[in-house]
Amino acid sequence: MSGFVADVRKIFFSFLAVLMISVPVMGQQAIFTVEGQVSPQVNEDRSVTFRIHAPKAVKVEVRGDFLSSGKGGWGSAELTEGESGVWSWTSAPLESELYSYVFMVDGMQMLDPSNVFLMRDVRSLMNIFIVPGEKGDLYSVKDVRHGTVSKVWYDSPSLGMSRRMTVYTPAGYEDSGSRRYPVLYLLHGMGGDEDAWMTLGRATQILDNLIAVGKAEPMIVVMPNGNAALPSAPGEGPDGLYQPITRPEKSMEGSYETSFMEIVDYVDGHYRTVRKAEGRAVAGLSMGGFHSFHISKQYPGTFGYVGLFSATVPRKGGGDGVYSDFDRKIARQFSDGVELYYIAIGKDDFLYDENVWLRQYMDSHGYPYEYHESEGGHTWRNWRVYLSDFLQKLF
Repeated sequence: MSGFVADVRKIFFSFLAVLMISVPVMGQQAIFTVEGQVSPQVNEDRSVTFRIHAPKAVKVEVRGDFLSSGKGGWGSAELTEGESGVWSWTSAPLESELYSYVFMVDGMQMLDPSNVFLMRDVRSLMNIFIVPGEKGDLYSVKDVRHGTVSKVWYDSPSLGMSRRMTVYTPAGYEDSGSRRYPVLYLLHGMGGDEDAWMTLGRATQILDNLIAVGKAEPMIVVMPNGNAALPSAPGEGPDGLYQPITRPEKSMEGSYETSFMEIVDYVDGHYRTVRKAEGRAVAGLSMGGFHSFHISKQYPGTFGYVGLFSATVPRKGGGDGVYSDFDRKIARQFSDGVELYYIAIGKDDFLYDENVWLRQYMDSHGYPYEYHESEGGHTWRNWRVYLSDFLQKLF
């Protein structure tokens, strides 16, 4: 009987050993179930091939900004089914750029299961890829010295909460002793948050690459959350995993502009900054341009550089608080001195006419500004270009 027990024990422990070996192997197989499928594939001629395994599908499309008419919308192209249910399509050669896309499989939108690189714009998730070359290289991580990105919380007594912002410090900041750095306050658009310029705008890569080759001064870049009713990006604060919305409360009614100096005071108190107008810039896209416009005139002598990227521009007149006394505040702003007032917009942007009005107003009063007009519309493709250009003119 003892021999039988010994044999049972031997079989049991042999089985247990095999089981312990096989479990992690099965786990690894589960992780890499789609390895080998390449999509998107950037080809030598800068065309791009998309693939998806969908053997039961009837119709498969790729939708992306590289298929647009040039006005900022997305176009679509149909994939063709090949062997083993793999659908594919190859684009024409594309210019160097960062692009976004999704698949449509029998009318259902889905992400590319072979591409782990994503970005979120408000409620939309999309895949991204980069075609190398001029702009593509600027938006990519290169073999240069890298800055540090921190997610920082600060107290806002006027808004009654702690709030989150993203802060970039340039390479070498931590070891630079008592050196002080200029600061760019970079503001996002409607529906965005303190993560938008880092993810959609590729601000970190642009800064690292421009600073590395001496085309931009080493600077601190502060990217706050511009929604005055919210403490942070969705899921990053005490409000929990709420769904993002395009227009949160207190986005453009004056609370953010009124509270903005709390951000400046925090940054000046916690970082080695140049604490005068020639060492401060404020810029933003769309709603962030609206905020930059009002913040810069509300606090004359504080920001020497102003950047309006596809900005929402209020027509003269009306409004209370920070929106009042339009003429007087702008006159004071320019009398105190502005190093650069930068306006940029695409020809097909829906805010184009508002920016025409602003330039006419500036011209009629003799206020100097620099104007940049590009192709296309209200898109991140334009805003990345504007940021890249603006950075090279600062400080």
